[in-house]
Amino acid sequence: MLEVSHVSVNYDHVVALEDISCTINDGAIVSIIGSNGAGKTTLLNTISGLVKKKAGTITWHGKSLPQKPHKVVRTGIVQVPEGRHVFANLTVTENLIMGGSRLSHSKSHKNIEEMYKHFPILDERRAQKAGLLSGGEQQMLAIARGLMAEPEILLLDEPSLGLAPRIVLHVFEIIKEINESGITVLLVEQNASQAMAISDYTYVLENGKIVYEGKSEDLQNNPEIKKAYLGS
Repeated sequence: MLEVSHVSVNYDHVVALEDISCTINDGAIVSIIGSNGAGKTTLLNTISGLVKKKAGTITWHGKSLPQKPHKVVRTGIVQVPEGRHVFANLTVTENLIMGGSRLSHSKSHKNIEEMYKHFPILDERRAQKAGLLSGGEQQMLAIARGLMAEPEILLLDEPSLGLAPRIVLHVFEIIKEINESGITVLLVEQNASQAMAISDYTYVLENGKIVYEGKSEDLQNNPEIKKAYLGS
């Protein structure tokens, strides 16, 4: 279980997160929704150790989480950043090798082949430069690169951003498959409808504060959530 307790984050004098508490249970998909600037990415970056918190604690399996990104990865928490950020001048295979850099050569090779089974389109593009892939293919590569590190929990930041509707549906199917394989998912997503459709629990973030939380199914039927985030 990943537990964020009373976490606050400031950027200089600007409050980015204020007294945030949330729990991500093992095996669940938990979504974080909210408007632009609500603090969703900051929350993931704080968990990952990319942003220093002002107050509060983050524990993973009952132990305090390290505050340096490489140490966080070693605990089994891996973030796939917003905007994909693949290594454009490296091939698909080389990007995957980077994702599994802490693994042995044999384990890395085995995981790469597993990624190609899971993402057949990447298998077809394995020798292609990542910068030449379509947006959807780059997103799949970013997710596969994250999976190379063998995470227990995957932090996904806006995986559907900028993708065509057909590709968005495919990405969400992939997220469900990842979760069904035993990996916990913390999903930050502006596509609230899709996020809540596949998640077990949802937190709604506004202006750095959690304003709603509950089972995703229940929040989907909440009139205020419908009006503010589901366009109905």
